[in-house]
Order: sequence, then structure tokens, then C-alpha cells
Amino acid sequence: MRPTLNTDILIVGGGIIGLTIGRELSVRSPATSITLIEKEPSVGAHASGRNSGVLHAGFYYSPDSLKARFTVEGNRLLTDYCKQHQLKINQCGKVVVAKDDKEIELLYELKSRGEKNGVALQLVDEAELAKIEPNARTRRAALFSPSTATVNPKEVVAHIAESLKGKVSILLNERLERRTDDTTVDTTSRRIRFKYLVNAAGLYADKIAQQFAVGRQYTVVPFKGLYMQYSDNSLIGKHIYPVPDLRMPFLGVHFTKTVDGRVKIGPTAIPAFWRENYRGVENFKFTEFLTTVFHEAGLFISNHSNFRVLALEEIKKYSGTYLKDQASLLVKKIDIRRFGEFLQPGIRAQLVDTTTRSLVMDFVVEHRENSTHVLNAVSPAFTCSFSFSRFLVDEIEKRWVR
Repeated sequence: MRPTLNTDILIVGGGIIGLTIGRELSVRSPATSITLIEKEPSVGAHASGRNSGVLHAGFYYSPDSLKARFTVEGNRLLTDYCKQHQLKINQCGKVVVAKDDKEIELLYELKSRGEKNGVALQLVDEAELAKIEPNARTRRAALFSPSTATVNPKEVVAHIAESLKGKVSILLNERLERRTDDTTVDTTSRRIRFKYLVNAAGLYADKIAQQFAVGRQYTVVPFKGLYMQYSDNSLIGKHIYPVPDLRMPFLGVHFTKTVDGRVKIGPTAIPAFWRENYRGVENFKFTEFLTTVFHEAGLFISNHSNFRVLALEEIKKYSGTYLKDQASLLVKKIDIRRFGEFLQPGIRAQLVDTTTRSLVMDFVVEHRENSTHVLNAVSPAFTCSFSFSRFLVDEIEKRWVR
């Protein structure tokens, strides 16, 4: 017989989204009992602890998107949080460079989006760029984003979790195994009764939502992100990004200046074959492999969201040489012999609408009578986390009848 735990709110998932939701709920309702369960032995074990740590400014995204709203505010909130708590932050800024005249038009589009979103940006010429980032290479013009920064994602996640002690009960090694009824779930070691459930399970958010008859038209397709480190930290002082293809969901190979001043290139966005397909066959699940390959094959054949173009381009990046060559186009001077091996991989949980066979490019949240499900906490969810959690708790408060 499983022991039973009673709680007002149950949060599933110990990444930065689940933790910041717990934080926001505990601030607003200190008398409410809140329990967070995480299937791993530590919080932030997947996307939250494996991402680049870049705090994006919010100028890539269409002004009518949730991403635009959450990124701009989220950058400010997370920057303030790190400064307030003396967490490491590198406010180095970012330049976006163009390789030809056609991309200059896209720089103007990005600047227009940024202005509509309330982002401070500067359009600079080659001479001005040389003063901001001497090693960046561009064609005639570039875009400078002073508010783009870098943090240590593991440090941030760990600090938030520590700050929740006494406010939110965090249970590690507790996987949600099954929903038994509208107010009860079974986990690895216990039965939990709740009044309201928040699903922030990342790579498995769709699976949990579907147990509650929510989000049945969606599935998660995983993409693997890899970086390489450069041995000379003086190569660049700022992030250097290419002009992105706005039809694609990813930003292309770029240079990142980490919180401790290291230089790395990446990421890849290679279609993975199962949800935690980090290295070799670890975490292999046969059923997951079959369903993932099935959906990826469908996307490849239909080429919805330019998936075929994306997949063929990204597969090339399994070659370190190709990845280094792409990065070399962004700078004036580089010694490709100074790149190391691939760093710790990460997996991006990309939501797919199976009815249209298209990649879903904005946040998706769905609700049931006493549950809320974060089906797509899309990149840059880390940057967005504080702002998104405020929005989500507003939605929960409209629905939760105490």
C-alpha cells in the first residue's frame, strides 16, 4: 500500500519553469501547501541545466507572440534576480552579423521587431562594429543588443530551489507514473492527492497532459544541441550570432561568451531518436524510439515547417569540421585547431501539432477543470521563466476554486 500525501497544489517537473511557478505561487499564497515532484535525483537535470545560459533580449520574435512578451520582461526579471542574489552574470551583449546584402534587409526586420517589443538595439556599420566587437565579421552593417547576457543555468536553478525551502516541498526521484482520478496520481513511491495540478514536465509534458485528456493533438519531438569550446577566451568579448532564417525554429551556429568568460560555438539542432537521447544508447526506450522516428519521418516527407531542409542542414553538424567552418564565417581571425570536443549535450523539447504536422513555435498552455499543462515551454524558456510563471499563475488563479 502506497503512503498518501495530501497537497493543495502539485507541480510536476523540477526544471526552471516548475521551480519559478512554485516560487510565484508561494509568494502569492503563502498559506497554500505546494508540492513539486521531479523524477531525477536533482532539479534542472535536463533542459534547464544543460542550456547555453544566454539571457535573450527578445528581438527575434513577432510582436504578437507570447515569446516576445515573456522574453523582454523575463530578461529584465532574471537579470535583476541574479544581481539581487549575487549570482554570476556576464552582461557582455550580442552582435548579429550579416554575410551578404540580402541579410542586411533581415537586420532591419529584426530591429523593427525589437523596437515593437521594447528592446534597446543599435544598428551599426562596420567601423562601429569593430569598436564593439573587433573580431566580428559582417557585410556593411550589424545589430548590437546590449541587454543580451549570460548566466550559469545550474547556479540559477539551484538557487531558486534552495530559496523554496520551507515554502515548497520538493520531492526528488519521484516520477508521475499514472493518474488514478481527477485529484490523485501515483508516483514512484507514493500516492498524492491534490486540489490543483500544474504540469511542467518538459520533455514528457505531452504524455502527462494526455493522461488528463489534454493536448491530444500534440507530441514532443526531441532535438539534440551540442556545443564545442574554444581554448582562447580572448577570441571574442561578446556573443556573435548570424542573421537567422526566420522561417526556421533555430538561430544557427553562433559564438557564445559564457558567464565565466569561456568561448564556445554551437548549438546543433539535430533530430534526436528518443527524448533523452544524450549519448549512445543511454536512456533508450524502444516505444519512444518508434514513435519519435514515425513523427520525424512524417515531418521530413511533408516538409512542414521546413523540417526536411532543417534536418538535412543539421545532420551535417555531426561533423565537427562543418560546425567549425560555419562558426568561422562570423569572425575575422580564428584558429580552428583550438576547438575541443563536443561539450555536454542538451535536448530541446519541440512540440509538434500532429493534425497539421507542423512545429509549434510559441508557448502552448492548456487547462482542465483542476489542472494546467505547459505543453510547449519553447526556447528561450529559460530567459522567459520568471515572466512566464507570472502569466501562468494569473491563469491558475482564475481557474482554481479554493
